[in-house]
Amino acid sequence: MPQETITLEVFRYRPEEDKQSTFQNYDVPYHEHWVVLDAINWIKDNVDGTLSYRWSCRMGVCGSCGMMINGEPKLTCAVFLKDYFPKVIRVEPLVNFPVERDLVIDMDGFMEKLKSVKPWIIRDDTDQMDQEYLQTPSQLAAYKDFSMCINCMLCYSACPVLDGDPEFIGPAALALAHRYNLDSRDKGNEQRQDIMGAEEGVWGCAFVGECTEVCPKNVNPAGAIQQAKIASTKAWYRSVLLPWGKR
Repeated sequence: MPQETITLEVFRYRPEEDKQSTFQNYDVPYHEHWVVLDAINWIKDNVDGTLSYRWSCRMGVCGSCGMMINGEPKLTCAVFLKDYFPKVIRVEPLVNFPVERDLVIDMDGFMEKLKSVKPWIIRDDTDQMDQEYLQTPSQLAAYKDFSMCINCMLCYSACPVLDGDPEFIGPAALALAHRYNLDSRDKGNEQRQDIMGAEEGVWGCAFVGECTEVCPKNVNPAGAIQQAKIASTKAWYRSVLLPWGKR
């Protein structure tokens, strides 16, 4: 009995020879336990070694295998062929990013946005850096969920604001900035405020919530951005009502 197959319709773009992108169909062996990444790897190993894409851990940890699967941003290591069988599966690079080649996107813009919000713990020059800064369980809980981001960029492809405004800082970067602002060890709130409080920062978010829906780690970037809006508003009122000092 011949083995069942499933068809992957894969986005192809090779800049050295293609003027525009195309789609190429591949018939792949169907196995219930295979995820979409398994099928893509099978194509690479057995049919077309020129196919380009990113992947690493295959465990939903590294975030590198994000692609559009039938129009939805997904980690290809986490979606099973059986969820689509026997229909055709269309595989495309994440939207809202430039395409370098085939399923590989250009992440430089995202990395610049991420760097701009200073997603690391900031201390001042008077701190003793050789001592421990302990946290209570409640202090950890304040930011822990927002720290689970794996930079898979699915939220950037799901975000309708980025679709119309590429200057928007975006869900993942803003959620990580808020994570550090909530960290009891951090003193960088003011340094992040200019970019977070700008029009392309938290106020650019329309609170559609698609970023939270697609997040594979339940980070809730939409919630983080709304919390950051409240914090930004409070900071503005304090600056107006208490210009001589801080509370």
